[in-house]
Amino acid sequence: MSDSSSDAPREQSSLDATVIIPTLNGERYLERLLRMLELQDFDGGAEVLVIDSGSTDRTLEIVRAHPAVRLVEIPNGEFGHGRTRNLAARLARGRVLAYLTQDAIPLTTGWLREIVAPLAVPEVVAVLGKQEARPDCFPLQKYEIRTVFGRFGDELALYERGDSEPTEAEMDLLAFYSDVNSATRRDFLLDVIPYQDLRYSEDMAFGRDIIEAGYRRAYVPAATVEHSNDLTLREYGKRIFDETLAVRRLGGQPTVFGLVEQVLRAGYGILRDSVQIVRDPDYDLGSKLRWLVVNPLFHFSKWRNYRRAQRVNLDDRRTIEAHSLEHERMRDVRPEG
Repeated sequence: MSDSSSDAPREQSSLDATVIIPTLNGERYLERLLRMLELQDFDGGAEVLVIDSGSTDRTLEIVRAHPAVRLVEIPNGEFGHGRTRNLAARLARGRVLAYLTQDAIPLTTGWLREIVAPLAVPEVVAVLGKQEARPDCFPLQKYEIRTVFGRFGDELALYERGDSEPTEAEMDLLAFYSDVNSATRRDFLLDVIPYQDLRYSEDMAFGRDIIEAGYRRAYVPAATVEHSNDLTLREYGKRIFDETLAVRRLGGQPTVFGLVEQVLRAGYGILRDSVQIVRDPDYDLGSKLRWLVVNPLFHFSKWRNYRRAQRVNLDDRRTIEAHSLEHERMRDVRPEG
């Protein structure tokens, strides 16, 4: 199937929920993910919809081994983070949509029930679930994930824009959204505010769009997934470049730090992480010693690529593509010619 989000037929909503998973070479975690979805304790009709964009590993084989999963294949060149999620919404049969990435594993059999429950409140149009890093994740990412989601607390929380103009920091908190683990109403996504067709950070743009339009989003820590990116040092730097560039493209202004301040911030992060590494029960002695040496390299890569993304001209396509992980991954799966 090669429908675009604009001309794909719109399914009738005949189920309570659709779990949507975009895939591309996702064999590493996909079997665990699909098995966990089969165990969900959900009081209603639900389906799992996988949209694959050209996998060349065992992804399709794994999906086809689960007959209840709906599989739609699209050419890789038609994939877009926002565009493909909008396409999935049109094809879904559920009244509410729960989005997961191919490497996000629900930690409980009540995940689906918890992630869609806040949508029963009419004013709530989107739900953000919690993420926990995999135990063997590299320390910088593990502790950043812990910090990001720790800001929202341990209880269900609602976020909306008040009467006053929020500061940029306040808006970052209000609008924070990740479709690694999220949910929204199908009719809202299709008829009111869709995902923007962006190369990156379509979820952050969606979060900002709904808050600026006066809608509410919910945060549900009970709907937790295990998720962290399996990135090499080189890939991590490129991802930071993509994330920082996405903020600029969305009209945000990443804080500008001088070179000396960036070095100091990297040093502080290294020291902070080193203390946590020593105390971290997920790492054995050998892993702790290795990360005490290697983790500082991730910090320096983070700030080097943050600075690079701040300084690049947004029209400089050649430089952007040279440092973009998103471009690299799309290029690697496209056929030659």
